Amino acid sequence: MRKLTQWVLLSAALLATPAFAEMKIAVLNYQMALLESDAAKKYAVDAEKKFGPQLNKLKTLESDAKRIQDRLVKEGERMQTAERERLELEFKQKARDFQFQSKELNEAKAVADREMLKQLKPKLDQAVEEVIKKGSYDLVLEQGSVVEVKPQYEITRQVIERMNQMR
Repeated sequence: MRKLTQWVLLSAALLATPAFAEMKIAVLNYQMALLESDAAKKYAVDAEKKFGPQLNKLKTLESDAKRIQDRLVKEGERMQTAERERLELEFKQKARDFQFQSKELNEAKAVADREMLKQLKPKLDQAVEEVIKKGSYDLVLEQGSVVEVKPQYEITRQVIERMNQMR
């Protein structure tokens, strides 16, 4: 019985080989196609303008907190108790502000990113579909599931170009 099963599997593999030889296969890096598109690059610039001031505030808070912490480490033992307690309280307040503002910024950025993805995904899907039809591909694999691919099988650049042509 075991020999029969092995023989059937071997026969099936040998018969299937010619079918795979005729298939037209391509590889697509879906994430790269999305992020390298002109629309995504424009979004990145717009997001930098929109969230840049908040990010600068966070950097300022972080540097202020670090400055206070460094001062406490260097001079803490020589400081009067009231001064040290005041600095410790100020440090804790800045750390809380940093955490709160950082969370707010991350949430706002995540909402904006999801909105961008919601707008771009249909265009990307359409561009992928058009490139697949134009190239008459039978099988398209995600780049992440492929170890190595020859350039002639890579269609990511074509998808990006097609997506950039769409308005």
